[in-house]
Amino acid sequence: MKTNTKITGKDLINLGYRQGKWMQEALVYINENQLQGDALQSYLEQYKLPDPLPLHKTPVDFSINIKAENELEEDNVSKVINSMQTLMKTPTLVNGAIMPDACPTGPNGTIPVGGVAVAKNAIHPGMHSADICCSVMLTDLGKVNPKDVLDAAHANTHFGPGGRDRNTQFRFPKELLEAFENNYFLKDQQMILAARAHLGTQGDGNHFLFVGTSKKTGNTMMVTHHGSRGPGARLYTKGMKIAERFREILSPETLKQNAWIPFDTVEGQDYWQALQTIRQWTKTNHEVIHNSVSESLEIAIENRYWNEHNFVFKEGDLFYHAKGATPLDAKFMPDITGPRLIPLNMSEPVLIVDGATTKTNLGFAPHGAGRNVSRTQHRKSKTGSIMQIFKEETRGLDVRFFSKEIDITELPSAYKNAQTVRNQMEEYGLGNVIDEVLPYGCIMAGDWQKNAPWRVKREKRRRNKS
Repeated sequence: MKTNTKITGKDLINLGYRQGKWMQEALVYINENQLQGDALQSYLEQYKLPDPLPLHKTPVDFSINIKAENELEEDNVSKVINSMQTLMKTPTLVNGAIMPDACPTGPNGTIPVGGVAVAKNAIHPGMHSADICCSVMLTDLGKVNPKDVLDAAHANTHFGPGGRDRNTQFRFPKELLEAFENNYFLKDQQMILAARAHLGTQGDGNHFLFVGTSKKTGNTMMVTHHGSRGPGARLYTKGMKIAERFREILSPETLKQNAWIPFDTVEGQDYWQALQTIRQWTKTNHEVIHNSVSESLEIAIENRYWNEHNFVFKEGDLFYHAKGATPLDAKFMPDITGPRLIPLNMSEPVLIVDGATTKTNLGFAPHGAGRNVSRTQHRKSKTGSIMQIFKEETRGLDVRFFSKEIDITELPSAYKNAQTVRNQMEEYGLGNVIDEVLPYGCIMAGDWQKNAPWRVKREKRRRNKS
């Protein structure tokens, strides 16, 4: 490099440094101080990046707590195992497991639903997915008519897109607001507006409000299933962008969906704290719905417990990423108040379980029944009218769709055989069933898109043209 010549970004790249935002500030300092030789190398040492981390040559071993019992399941299990083998080449991963409800989602190498991936000193946003802290909560309401509870719940809950209008919003707790305002990832105004509006809402898809009776006590119990709604989705998007920046520097070979945020960075610390705040928001989201039902019926709450199944759990320097896996081990839940909940489908009991950690379950159980085929495949496989299918599969149950439109892809036949899941839970040591909530009925979003405003407008334009 010639003396007294202005040093450029190209010169630094030729010296082996990677282009980045740091270069502009560094070049100003270098040229103002006319750094050369050893002085230049000494200054640039602070910007030297570690060598990129390669993928593991062979997948890290993981436990397979699932087996195929028919041809349809063989295809599903094969895809799950193949995706998990690709995933387990990610440099940060040290252990993993798949559960009996496992099903593939996304391209090969994406953590499957029913998957657990254990990383060292790294948080992988793609491994907890956009529905951060998707979870279930149970409230024991004692000896009360299940229909009264379902009616009250129908009047108080909210399913479908968007949030509540200002007149029907629940009070946003002051301590939660402060937690949002004090976190880098959560403090923007749009995030806080979503957190206010979506409190007391359940979204769509497989989210539900289930009412039934305890097999042991006969008490009426209400179970809700939903996640962190808009706030969680926004945090996931931000987290993936930060993780991608680190991936480009630390491990370009790693699949984009498996990018990570190093825990020992400022970003890692802030993201971890953001996850805890979103967890508390989601728990509060369940609570306001449950409390509103008990208050409207003027009945006391006898018991309550909850658990998440889309989250990241920390033990020392290990981060357990559960994508649709229920934590059995109490060490994963700082606010544990009871056993865990595993719903299967609307016609089956919600299982109340406890259990011990083993080498193969890593402290987790299934989160439900899972699917063998996609929604589209299931819809194509059904014959008869939607109403016929609905009546046949929900006979004896009070099943309601908030949008007033039936979604047949949420009926029992859309899911894996519940008894198969229960049998494999027992076979692989994935929790002990200590009680069951026998189904009375449930509420789900339904096919809200059928009459969505954008669809109605599009259909109206089409008719006007014809």
